[in-house]
Amino acid sequence: MIAPRPRRIRSLPFVMLLLLAFALVAPRTVVAQGASTLRLNEILAAPARDWDGSGTFSSRDDEWIELVNTGSVPIDLAPWFVTDGDSVPRMGFSGTLAPGAVLLVTGAASVAWERANGQPVFGLSLGNTGDRVLLWRVAGPDTVLVDEYAYRTHECAADRAVGRGPDGVWRLEDALNPYTGTALPGPTGCAPTPGTPNSCGTVDAVRTTWTRLKRRWR
Repeated sequence: MIAPRPRRIRSLPFVMLLLLAFALVAPRTVVAQGASTLRLNEILAAPARDWDGSGTFSSRDDEWIELVNTGSVPIDLAPWFVTDGDSVPRMGFSGTLAPGAVLLVTGAASVAWERANGQPVFGLSLGNTGDRVLLWRVAGPDTVLVDEYAYRTHECAADRAVGRGPDGVWRLEDALNPYTGTALPGPTGCAPTPGTPNSCGTVDAVRTTWTRLKRRWR
């Protein structure tokens, strides 16, 4: 997998102060800029189901993204945050993420974080006609863009997700809303896998029912 080239910005002093306040006092694993193993892993921008398990459907709360630790050591999540294309913080983190583990971030979790930190309450605010998801890390005086994915309209139709496989390739997960067009990424028949590793496009990728899908990630 080829890591994206870090891009530095210096226009978010409030964000840096806010996220640095979350930093743990205890020693932590330090990952060099540009060499981090924390990556975006899966995105579902246009929910049509109760993805967060609250019992109620919400187009705001049931959006979700997923992060993965592709490395061999735990990652301290305190310096990290995610945004959509407008680069406004939508979710900051705490704790650690184990090697190989995935972290599911729902719109509801984003709303809770925004309220707790005095931010405008929009949730993840993922556009339904295309948008970008960006993963940032506070590093000293800088805020570094570590990973990003720009999805297009056909990737964010109702209950379609796009996920990055173990080979680093992003694939359309359209089992719940089949895609018949020709734009890339093309249809795979794979289902979204919130909270579990992606297997779409590998030998164990299978079509699934909604009932089986819920059992897998709850």
